[in-house]
This record gives sequence, C-alpha cells and structure tokens, in this order.
Amino acid sequence: MTLRERFTAELKTAMLAKDAPRVGAIRMITAKLKDSDIAARPKGIDAIADDEIIAMLKGMIKSRKESVELYVQGNRQELADKELAEIAVIEIFLPAQMDDAATAEAVKSAIAESGAATMKEMGKVMAILKAKHAASLDMSKVNPLVKQMLGG
Repeated sequence: MTLRERFTAELKTAMLAKDAPRVGAIRMITAKLKDSDIAARPKGIDAIADDEIIAMLKGMIKSRKESVELYVQGNRQELADKELAEIAVIEIFLPAQMDDAATAEAVKSAIAESGAATMKEMGKVMAILKAKHAASLDMSKVNPLVKQMLGG
C-alpha cells in the first residue's frame, strides 16, 4: 500500500470513528500533499514520490515541534497539546526510526564505505547515510554523531 493509499484508508477509518482531530490532521496532510504535487508540475511531475512525501511529513513534524516550543513558552498548553496530537498522527505514516545502536552502526559503516578520516570528508559520509537511510534516520541527530566519530 502506497502512502497515498494509507492516507485515504486512515481518513476513512477516522471519519467512521468520528475522530474529528484525527480527521483534521489527515486532511491537513493531504492538503499539503496536493500543494506539493502542484508545485512539482512545472518539473513535469504529476505526483511526488514516496520519499518526497516522507520528507514533506518530516518537515511538517519539525514545524509543529517548533510551534509546541513557542506555545509552551507563551503558556498556551492547549495549543501545544493540539500540535502534539497532530505530530502523533503524522508520525504513524513515517517508517520506524532507527534506535541509537542501529544509528551508530549505520554511521560506522558509512564512514568505512566512504573512507572518510577527517571532518573535511563529513559530506561524503552524510551523503551515504542520506542515500541509504534517509527515511529511517533523523539527520539532525546523526550530524553530531558523525562529527564525534570523525574526531571533530
């Protein structure tokens, strides 16, 4: 089942369960997806691929996490809770994230594959990690680990 089909199936399930917050979050995802599809049309692409959808979902989560921080600072817990609920819905469509041990192992193998020995070669390592594990790795968490392993 593609991500697009999962969105439709989850939306139907949420509507039947009369789960208004979940329905709203999934509709928000599909609206963002349609915007992304429209933005890709000048490039000759009718619909973006699943890997681009995953990147879009990660961007949506990042945006909501930033909003949560601001709402908490502004003592608006009800709005922060709403954003956290949306994050939970978005995350069900993402592939499972690697745990710390698996992440460290992926970084070690990427360093070995690239032959990187210094911080100047960090880009090679990050490129390999992104190509092989983009969907299952949080690249912002990987960055410090790669620096540490390269002695930076």
